[in-house]
Amino acid sequence: MCSIFSGQDPAKYEPVTRSLRLNGQCTSIRLERAFWDILDAMAAAEGRSTPSLISEIHSEVLETRGEVVNFTSLLRCACLTASGTLQPVPIAAE
Repeated sequence: MCSIFSGQDPAKYEPVTRSLRLNGQCTSIRLERAFWDILDAMAAAEGRSTPSLISEIHSEVLETRGEVVNFTSLLRCACLTASGTLQPVPIAAE
């Protein structure tokens, strides 16, 4: 079973850094190429750019939570949710 994981193409998990604007602020996000591929596909499915999609996710988190803790991890989990690997957890009413 381990060869399924260890035998994958290293390009999939190569870290890639992209620069973009989040709410008017320039920043860089570093994710593995496989996650960028999912984010690119999500954005394309909505007919928008990947930075636009990421900016909207960031804004929604700020609106919902008031702060963004570990945004790259949130993006990874969003990719897993979008790919059907991870089920979304409902947000408890506050």
